[in-house]
Amino acid sequence: MSDTQIHGDVDDGFGRVADVFRDNFTHRQEVGAAVAVYLRGRKVVDLHGGLADARSGRRWNAGTPAVVFSCTKGIMAICAYLLVQEGRLDLDAPVTRYWSEFGQHGKAEIPVRWLLTHQSGLPALDKPFTREEVLAWEPVIRAIEAQTPLWKPGTAHSYHAITYGWLIGEVIRRITGEMPGAYFSRVLGEPLGLRTWIGLPAAERDAVAWMLAPIGEPVPAGDPVAERGITMGGAFAFPADENGLVSFNDPAIQAAQIPGAGAVSTAESLARLYAACVSEVGGARLLSPASVDDAVTVRVSGQQVYGLPDAGHRWGTGFLVHSEPRPMLGVRSFGHDGAGGHLAFGDDAHQVGFGYVVNQMGGFDDERANLLSAAVRDCLGGS
Repeated sequence: MSDTQIHGDVDDGFGRVADVFRDNFTHRQEVGAAVAVYLRGRKVVDLHGGLADARSGRRWNAGTPAVVFSCTKGIMAICAYLLVQEGRLDLDAPVTRYWSEFGQHGKAEIPVRWLLTHQSGLPALDKPFTREEVLAWEPVIRAIEAQTPLWKPGTAHSYHAITYGWLIGEVIRRITGEMPGAYFSRVLGEPLGLRTWIGLPAAERDAVAWMLAPIGEPVPAGDPVAERGITMGGAFAFPADENGLVSFNDPAIQAAQIPGAGAVSTAESLARLYAACVSEVGGARLLSPASVDDAVTVRVSGQQVYGLPDAGHRWGTGFLVHSEPRPMLGVRSFGHDGAGGHLAFGDDAHQVGFGYVVNQMGGFDDERANLLSAAVRDCLGGS
């Protein structure tokens, strides 16, 4: 799509981001995408281009959202930190303080923080699920309660690709009395005017970008346990089935609460959300300096118990932080990437919020997001 028209606005000094965004269409098989950047609470980049649905030729517009997969984890982590700041959640208290049934089968001493740092030993569950059970919420919660950790909690880590969402999501539900998607919408989505949902409203269904299966070398799960975790025991193929259909195009999955991977958002809304975490947006800042200090403190890194070999990822509490395979702006950056190429993060040293969403999922060597974040670093001049 070398002739793709790019739409939107770029402030002086951020032309390099527009150049890289355009170059992704010319040289990196971009089909439809958007990128946005906020600086000190003000939007300085807001670009989109290409096709939202390659089947029909529907164009990507300024309001087009996409399934952002694991970027959802960062959204849930922001919600958790808001509860911490309100004194309603202690990350270092046992999960059982909030969710008593969780403590069965060797889980009584697990603190909430380990749910957010992939250390709880629950990246996959023994129970196989149907798709309907996964979408219903409660069957997964009951299975988590009955599950014995796959290693001694706190001694190692493995990426909790999908279970992360139910783990922290149920803690949020027990504290607030609301499903995590409803809590997010009430305290963040609606006040900030975000086109971001965990549980897509029916009225927005036709606006969502149609995801295309990964191109290039696919990203492997790593081993059978990681495969079981990412498919929820075979409830759905991930990312795509044998016919190349991306599972999360399913309207029922998009409408459900899957808060480890199921958020639907525009790039602009992700950038605005993270900007509000590190600077004043609409007159207020969401996260205190103490919360950001805690969020960017590296809690785990190195080889996982299950999954791929160590690639250099570093994890704070609930967030991916500036790492060799996913460089952001620096040591004060925190956020999350999403399967296929999405990336969203904030950085309080630069007071930047960044969001990038796509519908052409990338393969193992996908560099589109890294090149865009590098362009933002260049525009900031290392300041």
